[in-house]
Amino acid sequence: MADSQLFCVAEERSGHCAVVDGNFLYVWGGYVSIEDNEVYLPNDEIWTYDIDSGLWTMHLMEGELPTSMSGSCGACINGKLYVFGGYDDKGYSNRLYFVNLRTRDGTYVWEKITNFEGQPPTPRDKLSCWVYKDRLIYFGGYGCRRHNELQDCFDVHDASWEEQIFWGWHNDVHIFDTKTQSWLQPEIKGGIPPQPRAAHTCAVLGNKGYIFGGRVLQTRMNDLHYLNLDTWTWSGRIPINGENPKHRSWHTLTPIADDTLFLFGGLSADNIPLSDGWIHNVITNCWKQLTHLPKTKPRLWHTACLGKENEIMVFGGSKDDLLSLDTGHCNDLLIFQTQPYSLLRSCLDCIGKNAIILESQISLLPPKLLQQVLKKITFWTAANHREEQRAQKEETENKYQWISSN
Repeated sequence: MADSQLFCVAEERSGHCAVVDGNFLYVWGGYVSIEDNEVYLPNDEIWTYDIDSGLWTMHLMEGELPTSMSGSCGACINGKLYVFGGYDDKGYSNRLYFVNLRTRDGTYVWEKITNFEGQPPTPRDKLSCWVYKDRLIYFGGYGCRRHNELQDCFDVHDASWEEQIFWGWHNDVHIFDTKTQSWLQPEIKGGIPPQPRAAHTCAVLGNKGYIFGGRVLQTRMNDLHYLNLDTWTWSGRIPINGENPKHRSWHTLTPIADDTLFLFGGLSADNIPLSDGWIHNVITNCWKQLTHLPKTKPRLWHTACLGKENEIMVFGGSKDDLLSLDTGHCNDLLIFQTQPYSLLRSCLDCIGKNAIILESQISLLPPKLLQQVLKKITFWTAANHREEQRAQKEETENKYQWISSN
């Protein structure tokens, strides 16, 4: 197989879904811009990234396929990827689908959940969710409601009076219990809820569901709240000791320890794509900006998943302001190390990077360790190949820009 096929990468995209289960990162959906047109990625494709070998593989899907969408909310429970909501060519969705990722024969089959109890949320996209006790707990998003569905949890942005449909931002909470296949809306027992918003981000630490930032109307926010997922009480805006990250939307927030959250990227209040990373300690209520992250890799409407050794894997998203210049969709995988790797991982990486020098000794390793080493050799060979391809592409683009400007 040619290197170009073996070391292929999932297509560029933004507004997609991504989860980690076992040794694999799974990517589905989203959209890309082609000649000023928004094109949704195929709904019958799911891409897997082998964390050990660094290889991407595309799998065709079967079953009751969701429509091709962006802005859906994806989450994994017990090896099943659940996808709710999103936006497609026909508008906003409130449909819920799932696919078993732990398939034995490599076949991925979508199922639409139709036999449920209760009332699902109204159609919306750019929402987030918490996973807690085998339940999907959704918050916020931008979408539409009919006149008889208007409530205090909805901030109206636009309306079609003829059709009695209103568009706007939400701050309501909805639960889908994956065991009982039922929707319910919890009674919030107290506290001040966050204002309605979309393009925010959620993360769970213990029994607390955290939410940061997002957008409502023309305002982007940098407030941090949590919802107690047992007592259903809101914290109100959490007072921060020291410096705060900038106001933003389309960012990610990922738990990396029992008391720590990792914030990355997004679009700032002045429409600047961000490349900053922050660590938040929920005990001290302090943010700390990471200074070692590359300044040339801004991302917004990307995904960020936690790897096997607490590394953050950021995939896709855009490096441009999507609202004005929708051309910078990405498909490189950014990996941020949040703690020292294990001694075994460090040794495997060292062998993988120096495989040519160590070639005569590698075959002497025990079979189980040899298998791990061969995967890591593949990982670094793929990484080097993609970096060379990226450098060549940038050099070609720079030459074209120079010729165009002269």
